Amino acid sequence: MKRVFLFLATNIAIMVVLSITLRLFGFEGILDERGVDLNMNALVIFAGIFGMGGSFISLAISKWTAKRMTGAKVIESPANETERWLLDTVKRQAQKAGVGMPEVAIYNAPDPNAFATGMWRNNALVAVSSGLMQGMTRDEVEAVLAHEISHVANGDMVTLALIQGVVNTFVIVLSRVIGHFVDRVILKNERGHGPGFWITAIVAELVLGILASIIVMWFSRQREFRADAGAARLAGPGKMVAALRRLQTSVGQPHLPDQLAAFAISGQISRGLKRLFMTHPPLEERIAALERLRG
Repeated sequence: MKRVFLFLATNIAIMVVLSITLRLFGFEGILDERGVDLNMNALVIFAGIFGMGGSFISLAISKWTAKRMTGAKVIESPANETERWLLDTVKRQAQKAGVGMPEVAIYNAPDPNAFATGMWRNNALVAVSSGLMQGMTRDEVEAVLAHEISHVANGDMVTLALIQGVVNTFVIVLSRVIGHFVDRVILKNERGHGPGFWITAIVAELVLGILASIIVMWFSRQREFRADAGAARLAGPGKMVAALRRLQTSVGQPHLPDQLAAFAISGQISRGLKRLFMTHPPLEERIAALERLRG
């Protein structure tokens, strides 16, 4: 309930702040003087509904989507000792973290990876790749599972959706304000929305969306450090460091759809400007952070 309240309160606050800010900076006054009929109240409400709504609809169907995208098979009844150990380990960690038992699934992929998703802390999904089960020791797998359970316990999926929704709201509002300005003030279009508005708004939304994603990716990287620290508490720092070192030796890129990349244990390697768009910090930085905790 606290996370739902946070979502609703933040959504309302963002819409109010946007409306007040645009008035304080004189956008409505400047545009009105030039005959622009931009209804900021309606625009902010529209942006809030679509920006936040789209983000949380995606989260609401995230478990269903993840299963279809990866082909993950939920373990209803363990078929062997490995699956039984997997269920028992997740159950023990979930109880220790104070969350409900999530669904546990395995998906077929050669790279060692795992992810967690779901709208609710007590009804999440934790999935591991076949490559992870085959290429890691049980201690390392235990640490990876603890990392994913920490994501669930921290409410990271909801928080990431909240931040994405806030960003979406800003992007929608600003892109349309820019479109109005170009269409009415620069191109002097006085009736309806001309091509200048639509083209400018679309271009602005794409550019602003790319820039705004830097904020979302920054948060995603910070929550990886938090999940690593949570895994160290649940499984032990030594096991988590060993798991991350094992990931350093894995070959190839993660076989996960882009929509699930932020929820995985391992991310793609990027340098330079691409680093700003990384969902995960470099493994060496994560290991160093854990080593500091151990020290």
